[in-house]
Amino acid sequence: MATTASGMDKFSKGLGKVAANYAALTPSCHLITAARNFPERTAVVYGAQKFTYREFDARCRRLASALKQSGIGRGDVVALIAPNIPAALEAHFAAPMAGGVINPLNIRLDAEAIAFILNHGEAKVLLTDREFAPVIKKVLPLLEQKPMVVDIDDPAADGGESLGEISYEDFLQQGDPAYAWELPQDEWDPFALSYTSGTTGDPKGVVYHHRGAYIATFGQITVWPLGAHPVYLWTLPMFHSLGWCFPWSITALGGTHVLLRKLDPARVFKFIAEQRVTHLCAAPTVLNILIHAPADARTEFTHKVNVMTAGSAPPPAVLAAMQGMGFDVTHAYGLTECFGCVTICHWQDEWAGLDGDTVARHKARQGLKYPQFDDLMVARPDTLEPVPHDGETVGEIMVHGSTVMRGYLKNSAATDKAFQGGWFHSGDLAVVHDDGYVQVKDRFKDIIISGGENISSIEVESVLYRHPAILEAAVVARDDEHWGETPCAFVTLQPDASVDAAEIIDFCRENMAHFKCPKTVVFGELPKTATGKIQKFQLRERTRQLQPTPPKS
Repeated sequence: MATTASGMDKFSKGLGKVAANYAALTPSCHLITAARNFPERTAVVYGAQKFTYREFDARCRRLASALKQSGIGRGDVVALIAPNIPAALEAHFAAPMAGGVINPLNIRLDAEAIAFILNHGEAKVLLTDREFAPVIKKVLPLLEQKPMVVDIDDPAADGGESLGEISYEDFLQQGDPAYAWELPQDEWDPFALSYTSGTTGDPKGVVYHHRGAYIATFGQITVWPLGAHPVYLWTLPMFHSLGWCFPWSITALGGTHVLLRKLDPARVFKFIAEQRVTHLCAAPTVLNILIHAPADARTEFTHKVNVMTAGSAPPPAVLAAMQGMGFDVTHAYGLTECFGCVTICHWQDEWAGLDGDTVARHKARQGLKYPQFDDLMVARPDTLEPVPHDGETVGEIMVHGSTVMRGYLKNSAATDKAFQGGWFHSGDLAVVHDDGYVQVKDRFKDIIISGGENISSIEVESVLYRHPAILEAAVVARDDEHWGETPCAFVTLQPDASVDAAEIIDFCRENMAHFKCPKTVVFGELPKTATGKIQKFQLRERTRQLQPTPPKS
């Protein structure tokens, strides 16, 4: 038989990438499509302000043009410190449209942390809401190279002096509303820079790429029933993992962004009723705030509101309570390094016949992988051997695919460690049930090892949340002379509730194995991040200030 050419040879001539058949993926294009397809549909609502998609597109183009004129080019960082206001949403689109990299900052960080991030990311422009002028004023002298500062004047802000060369609205007026932005030269170009919390040292800069942001956008559209023209309430901070990429998902569908400067339960309920909000995202702590909102803060609504929650596992009691209030809660799980979301707890029709508590337990699991990931497994981190689907064997969640970060900025050691064996190692411990659903048991650092037994802090917290007097709960390890470590529960009580530590411990002993029960209960407010996550590292520090437990007699 005659030798034949490679099977690919027939596809090599005249069938390459050209302008007609290839464009680098970037989520910025969703705004252009929405402005063309739905020019007069409402894109943004913020108090009395409303922008159509035609107006929103022009404002983003103006900002991109002004940034370009100010020297922003490929790979230059545009930092942003602002709550969920129009300028923040516009910056998420405009900075990449100018070829730059958007770097949203956690609004609760102190001056030293912000200065580290701005120095580390080499920010060239800083868009700053004047409410944060007191902290930014301390930041600027700490910077190795001062960026151009643009002051965002929001009438709803709590004052703050002007620190920049120009106001945000005046800066926009310098830009061209018809600015012809270009696609990225490479879809692997940096798109955004998001910093981890830095609870064990300096924060790490997670570098996102255009390709991943684009694909993650459609991941949200695929797995959650957003429908045509959703009305999305911004209760999730945009600075948290790019708002899980919802700035672009909602825009791609011609939806409405209802912006909220501060989390206020009364305003949340008011907007849900008045704007007919269909979707919102929030940490479990925020769900708890809504559940316990006083009657005079609630505005009745008659339509269903879809809620996506992620972060710490929401206790089944919280999910059940939200369901009873008219919120259909979907539980997701994710990480900053993965553009926000990794798994989602898909509803199964057969769950409809189960009792409420069982349904809530099913919905509290982290679920199945998002479709944009090539693969996800729960495996032993040393051997990469997947765990059996028995709901008991614990392993580490690992993923690989196009919505994993490029890596950590200027930190190759941390990047290499995170990508060992060709997988991104999450650091989260989980089991897999016989139906394939993943359930997170704890972070590596949050597992409590007591007398050689592993105790999941999440499991103990789930029991605590079932106590009628407890509003919030978090469990960490406390040093113990006999057991090595024992669970220490930090709890916030419901208003007007009265209960002592002994009663809470007895309640736990009635509802779980005795060795897993807290040996210590501390009452008070729990420290949280800006996204509502409880800061367990602070609680671990508090345990060291407690009186030592006596040795077992």
